[in-house]
Amino acid sequence: MAAPTLITVVLGLVVRFALFRSSLNEWLAERVEISTPLTSWKSVTEGVTLLQNGVTPYSGDVFHESPLVLYFFHHVHSLSTRLVPFVFLFLDLLTGYILHSAAAVYMRYQMNKQTSEKSHFAKDVSQLLINKSDVWDVPKLVLSVFLLNPYSIVTCVAQSTQVITNLAIAAAFYFTLKDRRSGAALSIAIATYQSLYPAMMIVPCSMHLAILQARKTKSSPSSPSVQSGHIQTALWFLFWLACLLGLSYLMLGSWQFLESTYGCIFSVPNLQPNMGLFWYFFTEMFEHFRLFFVWVFQINVFIYTVPLAIKLWDHPMFVMFIQCIIISTFKSYPAFGDTIIYLALLPLWSSSFHYLRQSLVVGVMFVVSSVLAPILYHLWIYAGSANANFFFAFTLVYNTAQIFLATDLLYAFLRRNYSLKNGMKQLDEDGKERHVTLQ
Repeated sequence: MAAPTLITVVLGLVVRFALFRSSLNEWLAERVEISTPLTSWKSVTEGVTLLQNGVTPYSGDVFHESPLVLYFFHHVHSLSTRLVPFVFLFLDLLTGYILHSAAAVYMRYQMNKQTSEKSHFAKDVSQLLINKSDVWDVPKLVLSVFLLNPYSIVTCVAQSTQVITNLAIAAAFYFTLKDRRSGAALSIAIATYQSLYPAMMIVPCSMHLAILQARKTKSSPSSPSVQSGHIQTALWFLFWLACLLGLSYLMLGSWQFLESTYGCIFSVPNLQPNMGLFWYFFTEMFEHFRLFFVWVFQINVFIYTVPLAIKLWDHPMFVMFIQCIIISTFKSYPAFGDTIIYLALLPLWSSSFHYLRQSLVVGVMFVVSSVLAPILYHLWIYAGSANANFFFAFTLVYNTAQIFLATDLLYAFLRRNYSLKNGMKQLDEDGKERHVTLQ
């Protein structure tokens, strides 16, 4: 049983190491689809160089990475620059291991929940149930999808610091599922410290911890003891985030890094093309409308947390999963690396795949946009035979694919939950009756 997993790990590491040794390493690091101004390795090396020469990296508009990552790679560089690829290989392997462990915990949790609720299920829903084999097979599939995903491979080889954010998000899933409040809050704080948007994940994290506490104490989710857990989770999160920011201040001796990191994320001053929606829109934007639409775009990322938390209050891990898709779609500086975690965790909800309606369309859109976006960027920037509209068209295709994926998964997930209680045929028969009545 362990042989396929070992083969996957070896193959994933061999592919990454081979690409590190090839000339594609530098080419991938320059790709705007993979590296952004906030995560590019070129920016990190410039920041390290400035730090080594006694210049504050945050004094200009070149460096936007967090101070702790800056000092970490500064120490790695001081030891040997040859260690850098091995650091990224290790971080990727560690992320894969954590995702595998998180998937194993979640599948056992779902299996136990299914067993306790099975008496309330309809009779014709066997194909919607989680099988015992899924408890072992799905974590292996999660690991395989992560290590062999082209997006994961190129992000690691390009030495994008998105790898660190992905590690923190994977740890947030794991510690939340393991009922480790402090560890989950620390993981989300690190991810927030790196890229700000994962702060919204503290909501489903707190919800899941409250559900686990209610089951452990056999009390109501609305009881004061369980509700106080939400406050504890929020306080742990704020404590860890304050510690990270305070440590950054002690290292630099000023708060100047806040404007260069989170100020850059919020105000979007760098309009370098990427796989997101901000750069093209704000290139065309009149300056006196800019502040208003920046707020609209930024609020748009966070606002979906409220309806998702209300509708899926008893499925917080699925909320956290959908949040990963929302962040990848609507953040100010997205790249291919933002999709890695949610694509790897997709098999966790394979029991809902029976109701997916747009899987082929979404898959084709991902492939087409991933292949043609770099080609059209080259035609625009280097060959001069295209313009920004050509490249932006495929960023729209790419982000539309993510929106289709999120909405399709939400529909499939909700319909499966309905069918488990009411049967698979009833919803179809009700739909046919409505259709006949309308005719």
